[in-house]
Amino acid sequence: MDLAAAPPARLVRRHLHVAGEWVDPADGESIPVENPATGEIVGQVPAGTPADVGRAVAAARAAFPGWAATAPAERADHLDRLHAALAARADEIARTVALELGTPLKLAARVQAGLPLAVLRGMVDLAARPPAEETVGNSLVVREPVGVVGAITPWNYPLHQVVAKVAPALAAGCTVVLKPSELTPLTAYLLFDAVAEAGLPAGVVNLVPGTGPVVGEALAAHPDVDLVSFTGSTVTGRRIAHLAADRIARVALELGGKSANLILADADLPSAVRVGVGNALLNSGQTCTAWTRMLVHRDRYAEALDLVAAAVAGYRPGDPFDPATRLGPLVSAAQAERVQGHIARAVADRARLIAGGPDAPLPTRGHFVAPTVFADVHPDSALAQEEVFGPVLAVIPFDDTDQAVAIANNSRYGLAGAVWSADEEQALAVARRLRTGQVDVNGGAFNPLAPFGGYRQSGLGRELGAHGIAEFTELKAIQR
Repeated sequence: MDLAAAPPARLVRRHLHVAGEWVDPADGESIPVENPATGEIVGQVPAGTPADVGRAVAAARAAFPGWAATAPAERADHLDRLHAALAARADEIARTVALELGTPLKLAARVQAGLPLAVLRGMVDLAARPPAEETVGNSLVVREPVGVVGAITPWNYPLHQVVAKVAPALAAGCTVVLKPSELTPLTAYLLFDAVAEAGLPAGVVNLVPGTGPVVGEALAAHPDVDLVSFTGSTVTGRRIAHLAADRIARVALELGGKSANLILADADLPSAVRVGVGNALLNSGQTCTAWTRMLVHRDRYAEALDLVAAAVAGYRPGDPFDPATRLGPLVSAAQAERVQGHIARAVADRARLIAGGPDAPLPTRGHFVAPTVFADVHPDSALAQEEVFGPVLAVIPFDDTDQAVAIANNSRYGLAGAVWSADEEQALAVARRLRTGQVDVNGGAFNPLAPFGGYRQSGLGRELGAHGIAEFTELKAIQR
């Protein structure tokens, strides 16, 4: 079948999900969904309007009192049924993400489908346990759900980022209106197929696809939205914050990053480089927590560069459905052009190119960028300061630990990072000095129950685990 000419019916979605039903949008405009590996149009979704947002917010507002009053154990049962319905669709989720985002299928199955299921499983358990009440003198301090949540999610992890907002909001007793990214909206529809199958109460969670300037801004500015939870670029996050501030509404923002991977002189260098390169190139570098600055002690620097070049050579760009592919395309032509612009600028700034670059061979169609590594990158350069959001790694030498920490903290961001050392106590001491929301020590595994968020321009608030649920609550003191 020629997908560009006739997308399968499963990939053509014509409705919104509002008040527990699939409903027609206010008008018939639609948004095409592209396969970034080929440039072909493979689906479409409605282009929502402010009127659609108004309907969805009204449905969420009407559902809020009943859902907030639902016993925690019953809310957990609803989330458990949602988990089962979503898990049954895991293979379809992986294939859909591979199609609309370009994540290699094996990675999509493990991360794009597997991670949100793990997050949701954890939320089921947490939802069953109401937040503890606290006695402070003559006051009883309680947590209550904040109300209606507007969730605006990005394209790079199209299910995980949705679940990271929707699940804790529902666990806290809030109701939700979701606007997924217009670049990868099909995965959100699979979630709402699961919502319908699980039988969540009408209006508890609602779906309005559309563009950011139309649906996103309408949601952020809506007077009946009590909290706006946004993940995306720092520029857009600033706009969301302004819209919410105009009506004194709360925001939770998970924004950009420029994370540093500190490899100390006594580190297991092959492991540190292999894991570091994999982290930087994960999802074609389209990951906010990517360790895109590799800082290596000067005594190990030359050896590290050889290991980096060898590791990067194993990431072959290609068809996401080909089992041999380790690097998919970027999500769009605009994103690929933007990343190529960063590469061209680094070349012009005379950073030393050791892998990839503008002349590296690529597939003849699709939005591909070669995995690219620059050495001897100046810590103040654009490549070391700006979020590229593509498969580009900057390698920077340092002479001692104090200098490494200073380089790592020389950023307007503070989302993630890593430290490698044979001395775990030394690594932990360095980790404590990094001004960032997450630090992995010697390849420590991601923990979906730990708080996730950043310092400075990487955002406000935290997602995941009990801290993620608390983000969707208000504190009340009752004096007696």
